[in-house]
Order: sequence, then structure tokens, then C-alpha cells
Amino acid sequence: MNETLTGADLLPANEQTLAGFGLDPVWLIILKVVGIFVILVVIVLVTIWAERRVVARMQQRLGPNRNGPFGLLQSLMDGFKLAFKEEIFPTAADKMVYIIAPILSVVPAYMAWAVIPFGPEVSIFGQTTPLQLTDFPVAVLYVLAIASIGIYGIVLAGWASGSSYPLLGGLRSTAQMISYEIAMGLSFVGVFLFAGTMSTSSIVNGQVDLWYGLLLLPSFVIFVTSMVGETNRAPFDLPEAESELVGGFHTEYSTMKFALFFLAEYINMVTVSAVAVTLFLGGWRAPWPISMWDGANEGWFPMIWFLLKISFFIFMFIWLRGTLPRFRYDQFMRFGWKILIPASVAWVLVLGIILGVSDEYGLTPIPLSITAGAIIVVGGLYLLGWNVKRRRAAYVATKTIPTKFEPMAGGFPVPPLPGQEYRPPRRTLSGQAGDAVTSGSADTDQGAGTATGTVTTDEEVRGG
Repeated sequence: MNETLTGADLLPANEQTLAGFGLDPVWLIILKVVGIFVILVVIVLVTIWAERRVVARMQQRLGPNRNGPFGLLQSLMDGFKLAFKEEIFPTAADKMVYIIAPILSVVPAYMAWAVIPFGPEVSIFGQTTPLQLTDFPVAVLYVLAIASIGIYGIVLAGWASGSSYPLLGGLRSTAQMISYEIAMGLSFVGVFLFAGTMSTSSIVNGQVDLWYGLLLLPSFVIFVTSMVGETNRAPFDLPEAESELVGGFHTEYSTMKFALFFLAEYINMVTVSAVAVTLFLGGWRAPWPISMWDGANEGWFPMIWFLLKISFFIFMFIWLRGTLPRFRYDQFMRFGWKILIPASVAWVLVLGIILGVSDEYGLTPIPLSITAGAIIVVGGLYLLGWNVKRRRAAYVATKTIPTKFEPMAGGFPVPPLPGQEYRPPRRTLSGQAGDAVTSGSADTDQGAGTATGTVTTDEEVRGG
């Protein structure tokens, strides 16, 4: 009996899940696009409110609590305020590029979500479709390419403003992109090796039993670190460092153009969080022990797990901003080029050796990868802490601190430095201290009479 082969049967095993894409009617595609847009806008509004409330909590403040219940409408009111503010164009700005730059930042931030899976196949108005706009064999590379395009908006904004500080911020963003996108791209290699594909839906399906975040722990740590630098968030927000560059690349922007940059930053936060969830934390699949429930990964429930995982990373972004100070620029670049990139290359080599040995001797690569990853992460953190202590000790050893302390040397009182000891001067009257040495006279008027005496200090007694 002859069997009829379908297009899905002719595909490789790791790409058979792609057969369900590209078959949706036009109305369903439009509905998905609008749905993704609405979800992102709502997430951004809630994220801005949550950041202000959480940081306020960390600083023992209240945060926004006036507009709407618990201040939930504060972000929306800020948007209205920016929309009605006065439009300002700098005199020296290149007007065309000045207008295009914020659009070039926010549009790629939305486009990256075209390949992010929200859940499995569901029924929408009787049409069975995956909760994902589209997917293709190199979807992860598409996300990297789109993220790179978004950086051009920052660079052009700095150049087109016709001002020094925005230009410096734009140049910093260029160096930041080169430094941290290399490490980010290398962190994906381990996922590609174990999943055997670059399709986002296939990568999620490959994490049914074990998340790649545990299997490839160094890759996960490197990606999480790189995504903070990629989104210009504290402590890596050097392109917009207000203590150095006023406002950085968007110093000369106001009204809705500034709002677009603000929107792009927060959408990029959500995007990199979604990529981390998709590649390392099982995507929309329920975490253990919820996954033991048969219906946890069916229907619309997986979308809830997906959004909760994204919320975890957003809270991490907020926590870092409220906790860590901004890096110096040399520290920031040294960390990217001398730590993250070499660590990424070394981990890829280790994974290649593990897979080669496992294939040669018939071993299972999973326990070897987990063990090697844990050893590398723990050893790397130890070496990083040891290097910080060594550099601090070397700095203290080379820094000369004068032992003699003069609190009024600069014209106003200052506290002693570490290693200095302050001895307050002892004032004595020459007639009451046998070891006193006459050094001057002090005249005191008391009513109609005058008393005269000599005053000395400890330094004068010691011959100082």
C-alpha cells in the first residue's frame, strides 16, 4: 500500500515543527501582529510602574500612588504628558536623521518578537494555529540581526543632534554593541549544538525534560550578563550616563521622540528576557512541579508561564538598577573583552570536547556538560573575586597616605583618611603645666580688668 508523503514528512526531524507556520489566513496574521503590539505596550507600562514602585520600596519611599489604583496609571499619564510637550529642534541638528533615529530604535524592538513563541498550538475562532507569528530555521540569528539594527538608532541620534555629549553617547553605544553582542552570540553556540537547530520553536521543544539553563550554565550566565549591557541598563548604562554626558545620546530629544527611545529601551528589556526564557528556561513550558500536571502545557496556560518567567528577568533588571553603581567605562570594556568573550570561547571549546568524547566513547553528554558547567561557573566566580581583592590590595599598597594629619590644611575641617590618626591639640596655661613652653599670649577682658596668660599645644611641647 503506497503512502502519500506530506511536506512535513520530507523535512528533517528537527525542523518538522516548522511545517505549521506560513499557513495562517491574512486576518489571523493581522490579529497576531496587533496582539503582540498590545501585549508589549501593556508590559512596558506595567514595567515602568513596577520599576518605580520596587526602587521606591528599596529606598524606603512610596513611589507613584496618585494616578489610578496603586498608581497604575502613572505610566499612561507620563505618555500623555510627553505627547503634549513643546516640540524642540536643535539648531545644529540634521533634521531628517534626527527624526528617523528614534523610529529606527523602536521598530526593530518590535520586529524581534516575530519569532518568539508564546505557547503551543491553540484554536482562535476555529482556526488551529501556534501562538507564534512565524518561525524559520535561523530564527535566533534573525533576533541577533534585528537587535544590531536597533543600535543604529542610538548612533544616529548622537550624531544628528549636533552636540558633543550625544555624540559621545552614540560612540559609546557602538563600542558597547561590538563588545557585548560578540559574547551574546557565542553564548548561543552551546544551545545550537545541543538543540541541533536555530529555530525558536524547536529549541523550546528540545527542553521538555531539561532546561538548557541547567545543561549549559556558563552560556546562561554569559547571556544574562551580556543582555544587561546590550539594553544599556544599569550598571552598564554608559551611553546615557547622566553624571558624565548629561543624558547621553538622547540629551537633545524631547516630546514623543524621547518617548520612543524610552519605549525602545523597555521593549528591548522584555525582548532579551523573552530570548533568555526561550533559549534557556524552557520557553512557554511550565516549570517543575507544575509540569507534572497533564494540562500545564496545553491550551492558553503556557502563555501564563511564559509571562511569569519574563517577569522574573524584568525584576532582575530593576534589582540591578536599584543596587549596583555604574561601571567606569574602562571597567566596562575590560569586562566585555577580557572576561566575557574569552570565557565564551573557552566554554564553546569545552562543549566541543564533551560532545566529541561522548560521540567517540558512547557516553551521555548531559551529565558531563552539567558537571563541567558548574565547575567553570564556580571557578570563574572565585577567580573574579580573587582578582578584585588582589587589585584592591595592590592599590592600597601603592597609595601613599601621609601619617601626619592636618584637619585644617585645606582651610576647612576634614576627617582623617584610613591609616591616619588625629590627635587633638592639648591647650595648657604656662602657669599650671610644669613642662609648658611659652609660645604666645592671650588677652582676656573680664569686666574692667585684663588677664594675660600663655598658651601652648602638644606639638609645641614635643618640639614641633
